[in-house]
Parts: sequence; C-alpha cells; structure tokens
Amino acid sequence: MLPTILATPVGISLLVLHNSAAVTIVGGLLVLAFCTSALTGYILASIFITRGASLAKVQQDFLSSVSHELTTPITSVRLFIDTLKSGRVTDEAERAKCLDIIDREMGRLDGLVGKLIALSKLESGRQPFEHKAVRVADVIDEALASFEVVRVGAAVDMTVDVEPDLEVTGDHATLVTVMSNLLGNAWKYTTAGERKIAVRASGDRRHVLIEVADNGPGVPEEERRRIFDEFARGRAASHSRAAGFGLGLAIVRAIVRAHSGRVELEDNPGGGSIFRVTLPRRVQGPLAAVAARATT
Repeated sequence: MLPTILATPVGISLLVLHNSAAVTIVGGLLVLAFCTSALTGYILASIFITRGASLAKVQQDFLSSVSHELTTPITSVRLFIDTLKSGRVTDEAERAKCLDIIDREMGRLDGLVGKLIALSKLESGRQPFEHKAVRVADVIDEALASFEVVRVGAAVDMTVDVEPDLEVTGDHATLVTVMSNLLGNAWKYTTAGERKIAVRASGDRRHVLIEVADNGPGVPEEERRRIFDEFARGRAASHSRAAGFGLGLAIVRAIVRAHSGRVELEDNPGGGSIFRVTLPRRVQGPLAAVAARATT
C-alpha cells in the first residue's frame, strides 16, 4: 500500500512535466494506471475481507445459539434417564413425573429441530410453495382457530377487521403459519387479563396489508434491527420469561419474502407493537397478467 501511495505523486509529476518527451507522458500514465489498479484492489479486498469476517461472526453466533438451545433439553433428558436407569426413583408418582419431564423436553427438542429445518428450507429456497389464489379472510380465520388452542379460553380483547374479497397468490399453509406466529407473538408479550390484540386486513389496487397489533411493552428502537433474526429475543422475552426459541419472526420474514412481500414493525399508538405484512394483491380478470408483471 505504501509504495502505491508514494508512486502516485511520481506519476502526477511525470504528467505535469510532459514537455521533455512523449515517453515521460506514457510513463506517467502507466504509473497512474498502476496506482489506480492497486488502490482499487486494496479497497475491494478490504470490503470482501470485512464482509467475510461479518459472515463468519454471524455463522458463529448462529451455531452458538443453536448449541445453547439444543444443550438444555438434551442435558435434562439425559439427567432424568440416568436417574431412572440407576433405580434411585422407586415411587411410581415420581417416576411418572420424570417421564413427563422427559416427554416435555423431547417435545421441546423436536419443536426446535423442526423449526430449524423449516427455516433452512425457506431460506435456501427448497421449501415447495403452491402458487394458487388464496383468500386472506380464510387465512386469518384458520390462524384464529389455531390461536384458540394457544390461549385455551383465557381472556383477550380480540378485534378483527378484514376487508372482503382480498386475495393473494401463494401458499395457503405457510401464510397461515405467518399469521399464527404473529398472533402467538402478540399473545406471549401481552399481560394476562389486559391483553388486547387487533387483526386488520386491507388492500389497495396493488397490495394487501395485514396487521397484528398488541398492547404489550413494544420493541425498543435498538432491538428492531435484529428482531427478525434467528434466535433474536429482546428484553421483553427475558423479563416475561416467555417460552420460545426466537425463530418465529425469522420464519415469518422468510415466508413473506418468498411471497415477494415484506414485513415491518412499528409502534402501536396506544402502546405495544404493530407487525405489518405487505403482499402483492392478486388481481382477477384480464388485468391479472399486467398486475403480475408490475409486481415483479
């Protein structure tokens, strides 16, 4: 790098003092060309090295998070299996309790592995998607039916406002997953007995907007850039000890992107958060082909 910098003024001097001979001009041009190439190479190399280091750090953080999440249930299961094998637990009630814990931890482990596989398929493009007409109202209705199982009759002030005849082109099952994850996220971070969740869907000529709003603690500004990353869990998750692996919103982002859409987070004016999904609207009739080309 230092020789390149020192050679630059030499090349400029040769160009300025070009009266001596044409060879001097050519020499100056060659020196400047060499310096320019060297500087460009240095800058590009620095950029690639920095990006490579950033990617390596992301991969290291991801592997560290996966290892941590896998180690906890595996350690629990091994501990209780060793306890049962050693015969230290003779009471049938205690044995049943140990087996229940093993079953719960295995379910947790299975859920984590399943989500990791699903996320890997989504991000690598190996997840098969249907490309059919999907009614937004049907997606929301199915997600709300699944949500009833999550809340198990607990009180929640739920409002649903969906415009009729909204349609998108995509995969019905994965879009239901998007809504289920957003509803589950709103449920986890709102206070029992005071929960307010609003689901809204509207559209214009080209887009469909689906929102899930809650009255939870919201997401601090410094956490928003990472909220859709794998294993990203904010302070609200730590304080409330909400269950989960920090993969739900990452799956939401991957599915929405696969549908040529985007997902955003903003503050709810009444307190809490609003997650907004924007998808290309399916246009029926002769304008469908034109609209499809306009959204690509």
